[in-house]
Amino acid sequence: MSIDGADFRRVLGHFPTGVTVVTAADENGPAGMAIGSFASVSLDPPLVMFCPGKESGSWLRMKDAGSFCVNVMGEDQGEVCGVMASRAEDKFEGIDWTTDVTGAPVIPGSLAVMDCELHAIHDGGDHDIVVGLVKSLWTAPDLEDNPRGPLLFFQGRYGQFQDL
Repeated sequence: MSIDGADFRRVLGHFPTGVTVVTAADENGPAGMAIGSFASVSLDPPLVMFCPGKESGSWLRMKDAGSFCVNVMGEDQGEVCGVMASRAEDKFEGIDWTTDVTGAPVIPGSLAVMDCELHAIHDGGDHDIVVGLVKSLWTAPDLEDNPRGPLLFFQGRYGQFQDL
């Protein structure tokens, strides 16, 4: 039996995911991409993973950087996420950023941040499975005073969590 790619994407679109922006820096400056395929792998050592498309221009720039940062997007960061999901030449134009331990861009206002050293890249069909060793992590310092929910992706659209 053969699975149609469009049908596969449609069915998997019924699984809501959190949205992250994964960033890195190369000799041309910062690069980033919106990623929904992010997960924890191990507590000891602290490992996380994400799965970029092998042909992604952003991933091709980031692949040899040796480090990356996972920025967990809040519900108020849809515009930033939209730019990072685009094919814009300079995705960081007009977007503030800082760095932490690895030098990968950190996007202020993210709900959580995991700054990672590249640990391994595995084959995953038309995607790579990228594993990072977490070197630094934190949650937004203002969450207690300014609680915000996550940015979610469901059925091809960004949205917010609503406590039903």
